[in-house]
Parts: sequence; C-alpha cells; structure tokens
Amino acid sequence: MKRYNSKLFLLILLGMLSAFGPFVTDMYLPTLPSMSDYFATTSSMVQLGLTTSMIGLAVGQIFFGPLSDRYGRRLPLLVSMWLFILSTICCMLSTNIQLFVAFRLVQGIAGAGGIVISRSIATDKFSGRGLANMLAVIGAINGIAPVAAPVIGGVFTDLIGWQGIFGILLVLGVILLAASMYLNESLPVERRLTSKWADTFKSFKIVLCNGRYVAYVLQLAFAQGILFANIASSPFIVQQHYGFSALAFSFCFSINAVAIGVAAALSVKFRKLENATLTGCVGMLILAVVECAALMSNCSFWIYESVLLVLLFTMGLTFTSSTTLAMESARNNSGTASALLGAFCFASGGIVSPLVGLGNILSSTGIIFVVSAVLSLACILIAKKMKPVADCSAIG
Repeated sequence: MKRYNSKLFLLILLGMLSAFGPFVTDMYLPTLPSMSDYFATTSSMVQLGLTTSMIGLAVGQIFFGPLSDRYGRRLPLLVSMWLFILSTICCMLSTNIQLFVAFRLVQGIAGAGGIVISRSIATDKFSGRGLANMLAVIGAINGIAPVAAPVIGGVFTDLIGWQGIFGILLVLGVILLAASMYLNESLPVERRLTSKWADTFKSFKIVLCNGRYVAYVLQLAFAQGILFANIASSPFIVQQHYGFSALAFSFCFSINAVAIGVAAALSVKFRKLENATLTGCVGMLILAVVECAALMSNCSFWIYESVLLVLLFTMGLTFTSSTTLAMESARNNSGTASALLGAFCFASGGIVSPLVGLGNILSSTGIIFVVSAVLSLACILIAKKMKPVADCSAIG
C-alpha cells in the first residue's frame, strides 16, 4: 500500500532541506581560527573552503534541478543525500587543507540537491495560496538559518571542535536521508521531461525567456545581497567597531534572525503577493538609506542595530512572496526554475560578501545596502509591468 506523506511531514522535511545551504556554509565559521592551527595553514586558505562550498551550492542546484525534472524528485534527492554524507565524512578525515577544500566543493554540490528539490516538491504538491503558505515556512527557515547557523556553531565550537561541527552536519544528513527514503514521489511520470539527455539543460533557455520569472528571481537575489552583506560585515562592526563580546554579537544575530523569519511568515497575509514584495522593497530602500547615513556618521550601536532590525524585517517580507511568484511563473519547469533561483541567490552572496571588506567597512556596508535595495525595487517594478508568459516551450 502506498504511503501517505502528511502536510506536517512535508513541512518539516522541506524546511530542513531548505536550511541545508546556510548550515553547510556558515555553521563552521567560528571554528576557522582553530582550523588554521590544525592544518598549519593561513586563514585565507581555510576560508577558501567557504568559497568552494558556495560555488558548489550554486552549481549543484543547476545540476540537480533539471535532473529532478527528468527523473523525478525522489531519486536525485536520495543521490544528493548519500553524496552529502560521504563528502562530510571525507571533510572530517581530511589530512591537509587541499583535500578539505576539494571535499567542501563536493559537499556544497550535494547540499544543493536538497535545497533545489525542496522547492520543486512544494511546487508539485501545492499551488496558489497553498504554495505560498508552504513556501512561507521554507522562506522563514531560509531567513533564520544563515544567521542562526554561526550562532549554533559558536556554542559547540569550544566543546567539540571543527570536526565535531561536521559531525553534527553528518547526523543531519543521515536524518534527512532516512526521511527522504520515506518520501513519496511528487512528480508523476507523465509530467517529467522526455527529451534526450543532451536536451535536458535546454529547459534553462525556456525558463530564462520568462521575463517575469527572471525579474522575481533578480529581486530576490538583490534582497539576499543585503542579507549576505550583513552576515559578512556584522561580526566586525559589532565586535571590533562597537567592542561587544562574541556572546552579545550572537544575541543580536538571533534577534535579527527572528525578525526575518517573522516577516517571511507574515508576507502571506497580504491580499496580493506582489504587494508584499513591493512593500518590502520600498521599506528596504528607505531603511537602507537611513542605515547608510547612520553608519557613515559613526552612529551609536543602538541606532545601527535598531535600523538594521527593521531593514532585515522588510527584506524578509520579500522572501516568501518573490519565491512563490517566481515558481508560479515557471511551474512547467519547476526543477529548473528552482535551480536558477537558488544559483542566483548564492551567486549574489558570493559576490557581495567580500565587497564589504573594501575600504572602510562601515561605508562599504552602507553603500552595498543601498545599491542592493535600489536594484531590488527596480526588479519588482519591472515585473509588475510584464504580462504572464503562458508557454515558452516553443522557444528553441
């Protein structure tokens, strides 16, 4: 008899899969100094493991997305989970930094499978307001995970070290593998791509011809630029510039994470999802300008944190709404659409993160906030003017 996956089971599984990326990239950040000593290498070489994992998360989504459109969701998901477990074990057993960096690339590719397929399963199972509600949970987790992961890693670093942190990731991978084995296939055979293997990735062209989809994805990517700029800069601003302890910094991180998650959940309360995104984008621009001016005038910590909290809240409003609108716009190729969405967002993070370190970190962070907010607002305004694309499949 066929198993029935309850909505609660899907919520938990898809939410955990969507948090894979942030935990793979961010959870071990507090262990970087000790890893430099362990491998007897420079901090920049250890940080290269972060870069390769983000590359893997972007590339892996482009690979697993079309694969899941062709072979269904369950098989590629199981493959990605097994690959994640093996690569995590290899990271833990690495004897030199070169091997560690290489296995981090593989770990990122494997983790990407869970991220991209989770959005595809949600699109298979739900539509309209139901899809928005499901993606609200995923969006809330996506908003919280990037800032919660380093905090969790910081709590356990002194107790179990960097290999212990990867042990936690290994346990998470095993749990998700077991849950994925219980998962029913969500993409019927008749809805799968039937083209030749060489033509599988032509679905990228089909999706990219959809202007509304591209506009929603770019809006989300630019909004994520604000998130990653904050993640990269806030440890230095809070601890070095304002002189707070690591514990106080973790507390601020947690509060900001809650604000993002609450906003992602509240966005579905808007009558029209586009209005949630537009409201968030306008709010982002106003608050980004205020935060930029405050940072450049060397404001007090409380002004910096108060404005940042509201800025991240407005950013969170766009997460669920834009993801839902993008996935609805390219429902016929949801695996590929999910892959491109994730790849653009992680690419945005990879570009923005090192930029905050250029020159004065207060000024560069404020400027990145404003530029990201301007581009994000421009994208949603463009999307609102575009007509829905009924079918791009005829484009060769």
